[in-house]
Amino acid sequence: MPRSPKQVYQLKVTLVGSKPPIWRRFLVADSVSLAQLHVILQVVMGWEGGHLHAFDSGGERIGLPDRDFDDDELTDERKVRLNQVLELEKDYLNYVYDFGDDWSHRITLEKVLPYDPQLALPVCVKAKGACPPEDVGGLWGYYELLDALRDPQHPSHAEFAEWIGGEFDPDAYDLVEVNARLQELRR
Repeated sequence: MPRSPKQVYQLKVTLVGSKPPIWRRFLVADSVSLAQLHVILQVVMGWEGGHLHAFDSGGERIGLPDRDFDDDELTDERKVRLNQVLELEKDYLNYVYDFGDDWSHRITLEKVLPYDPQLALPVCVKAKGACPPEDVGGLWGYYELLDALRDPQHPSHAEFAEWIGGEFDPDAYDLVEVNARLQELRR
């Protein structure tokens, strides 16, 4: 049974190494499990959720145990609450999505706010930059994709344009759509 939240956490998640920075600011109940936070992160960042992931909190690896991998040092994310790993403003947590592309994120606790039962949580309040496409090869591959799409003379332009399905705006982010998807998580 989920615990009642005592506070609201304002978090900022930044895609480590992205230039210009790709980030999201969002509000969540302090009592969400890291398993729930993973789902929220997938929505606010724009990932599709088809890859493995893990959190790192002060050297402790936290994720979803997998029967196919014997990892005794992995703490079950379903048993860890956000307020157990982030307590004070400026505390942070690392999150890696897709161990092949290695999308590394830093999740920082920006503010601790009083709980308001009228506030629909989770909610994304601000964002910068589009989510890179999945399976593009990490940041290096993402920047190569952007270079090729910008330059019709680039040797990979046609291939990348077909792969991406046409246009790609690296600055696009639809806050309304993301919050509609987050609202579905509340049901």
